Amino acid sequence: MVVLNKIYTKTGDAGETALGNGARVAKHAMRVTAYGTADELNCFVGVARLEADGDVDTALSRIQNDLFDLGADLCRPDMEKDAEAEYPPLRMTEAQVDRLEAEIDAMNDQLDPLRSFILPGGSKLSAHLHVCRTVARRAERLSVELATMEAVNPAAVKYLNRLSDWFFVAARIANENGKTDVLWVPGANR
Repeated sequence: MVVLNKIYTKTGDAGETALGNGARVAKHAMRVTAYGTADELNCFVGVARLEADGDVDTALSRIQNDLFDLGADLCRPDMEKDAEAEYPPLRMTEAQVDRLEAEIDAMNDQLDPLRSFILPGGSKLSAHLHVCRTVARRAERLSVELATMEAVNPAAVKYLNRLSDWFFVAARIANENGKTDVLWVPGANR
């Protein structure tokens, strides 16, 4: 259980922050940028939930929780030292990736195949989900870049990759199962 009695600590005033293992790093460090972007994504998911209901809202709630798991995973370097940690570090799992794939498949079964690229928009929920999709892609790119410098849990990167796909398909569902998707018309304004 997390207990936060005081919100400001002043320990970051010099431009550093603590990682999950207690190490101090610059606030602009790639690891901080990666998990900070996952946190930003979580905020956009919260905004999308304002327009969601039913199964979509339930799924978005699960995703928000997963994104906190993802942040916990990314903020803890030294995966090879997980066994030595006082508490087992929280890591993303293949089961979380598998759940997204199953949900994508179930949603996709309700859609006609795409015959054009689509533009973000249509319903409010669809527009919000497209923002989530693009922020998820950025979080993925940053995590992949981090993985070129330090160890990153491969399941975390996979999760972000599937999550952006999930948002894309869910955005189509939010557009009356794709019927009100906004289609790209190549060269329309030449």
